[in-house]
Amino acid sequence: MGHYAWILEIRPGYEEEYKKRHDEIWPEMVAALTAAGIRNYNIFKHGLTLFGYFETDDFAKTAAILAEDPVNKRWGEWMAPIMRVEIDSRTNFPFLLPLQWRMD
Repeated sequence: MGHYAWILEIRPGYEEEYKKRHDEIWPEMVAALTAAGIRNYNIFKHGLTLFGYFETDDFAKTAAILAEDPVNKRWGEWMAPIMRVEIDSRTNFPFLLPLQWRMD
């Protein structure tokens, strides 16, 4: 199982809107993430910085599925005005943080 993390930012002034949109996340978006193999997905917030963590068995497959998923595309377009997202062109996914240490 792979462990992955990313850091993104909320645009200033959109903190409440970001929270609201995730409190009301579309069921079809959760289904798309699950169908892509993502589990144990968590997003934490510190100021405007978001730290996301998730697990998947095959990251390349997960990224490929999400890149083609129309619901994921709509979600990304809906969230784009309120977020700063840097995409890694190699994976078509936000830049992932290298794991430094893990305690099981």
